[in-house]
Amino acid sequence: MIAFEDRGNQVVLAYTPERSSVDWLDEKLAADGSYRLAWSFTLRRKDLFPAQEVDDEWDEPEVRRFVVGYLDGEYRRIRADVLGTKHDVLIDRRHRLNRKTFVAQQNISIFRRVSELSDEEVVVGGDREGAIPLEEFRRLLDEFPTTAEMRLYSYVRVTRVLREYMETMSDAEVRLAEHMERRRRRGNTIERTVAKERLPAANELELEKFTFVRNRMAEMLRDAEAYSEAEWQRTVADLFLLVFPQYLAVLQKVRVKEHYSKRPNATTRELDLVLVSASGAVDILEIKKPFANGLMSVSQYRDNHVPRRDLSGTVVQVEKYLFYLSKAGPEGEKSIEESHAGELPDALKIQITNPKAFVLSGRDDNFSDRQAFDFEFVRRKYSNVVDIITYDDLLRRLDNILLALRKRAEDAESDAGSPPLGHRRD
Repeated sequence: MIAFEDRGNQVVLAYTPERSSVDWLDEKLAADGSYRLAWSFTLRRKDLFPAQEVDDEWDEPEVRRFVVGYLDGEYRRIRADVLGTKHDVLIDRRHRLNRKTFVAQQNISIFRRVSELSDEEVVVGGDREGAIPLEEFRRLLDEFPTTAEMRLYSYVRVTRVLREYMETMSDAEVRLAEHMERRRRRGNTIERTVAKERLPAANELELEKFTFVRNRMAEMLRDAEAYSEAEWQRTVADLFLLVFPQYLAVLQKVRVKEHYSKRPNATTRELDLVLVSASGAVDILEIKKPFANGLMSVSQYRDNHVPRRDLSGTVVQVEKYLFYLSKAGPEGEKSIEESHAGELPDALKIQITNPKAFVLSGRDDNFSDRQAFDFEFVRRKYSNVVDIITYDDLLRRLDNILLALRKRAEDAESDAGSPPLGHRRD
C-alpha cells in the first residue's frame, strides 16, 4: 500500500507491503541504493525518513517512509528524481495525494507520460500561470486509458496499418463499396440515355460522397487517440479535399525561404500542409488532433473564457506561415512547382496571392454556452485570414450539406414520380 503524509515541511511516501515482509525492500536498498516502486517512484536509501523522527503513532515495523518532496507555499513539490520527470511536479495542497494521483493501470507513471509530452514544469491547481486546474487534473485521472482501452487502441492501430496494405476496410468504406456495387448492378439492367436523368444520378453520387465523409470522420473521432499525429493529418487532409472541392491537391512538407527571422541570412521553413486550388492558388491547412478542452479555458479571466495556449500558438504559427508564403514571390512559386511536380497537373502554375489558412482543431461539443459565445469572438477576430473549424463544426457542416442534397434528391424523385431515396446517417 502506498500513502502520503506531510511531516513538518516534508512530503513523505509511506510504503506497506500487502502480502510479505518489508525485508526484501531493505535488502534491495542495501544492495542497490534505490528501488523503483510501481514503476513510478524511485526510492533511494538516503531518502528514508529518519527513524528517530517517527513518533509512536507512526511506529509500524512493516512500513518504510521516504522523503519525496517538500511543501512549497500552496503546493506540494514532488522531486523530479523520484518521479523520473524533467522537472519537479507541483500539486495543489488541497488535492489529497494517493497512489492514483501518480500511477495508472499497468503501473503507468502518469507524470512521466506528461513529462514526455512537455518540456515545461508541471503545475496542478493553484494560481500559477499555466497551471492545470484541479478539476481538469481530476478529470484526466478519471479518463486515463484503462488496460482494456489501451489494448483496443493497439488493435485499432494494427487494423489501420493493415488497411494500408490489405483489404481491411472501415464501416464507412464498406457501406460506400456496397452502395457502388448496387449501382453497378442496377446500371447493368437500366440504361440511362436521357440527359435530364444524369443530374439526379450526379446528386446521388454527391450524397454518397458526403455520407461517406461524414461517417468516416465520425469513426475517426471515436478512436482519435489510436492515430499518430502524422496518420491523423494525412487521413483528414484527404477527407478535407472531398468536403472542399475547390482544392484539387494537398501538398505535404512544403518548403519556403524567408529572410526575416535571421537577417540577412535566408531560413527555410517547412509548411506541413498546403492546399492547391484548380486555378493554382495556394492556402495553408493546419490539422490538429481533437483533444478535449483544447480550445477555450475552463476557468475565466476577467469574466471571459480565453483561448488556450495550444489554439493561440497555432494561430500565431499559421499567421507566420502566411507571412512567409506571401513573401516567397515568383521564386517561391517556382520552387513549389518543381518540388511537387509529381503531385500537380502538368499545366498548373502555382500562384501565391493573398493566401488564407484553415485551422481544423478541437471539439466544441462540451462547451458551455459562455464558452461557445466567447469562442465565436475568437473565430471572428481572425476570420479575415484564418478560418478556425472545430471537428464538431465540420460534422455540422456535413450534416447541413447532406440535408440539402437529400432535399434536392427527394424533389427530383418526386418530380419523376418515384419514391425518395432512403435516409441514412450514423
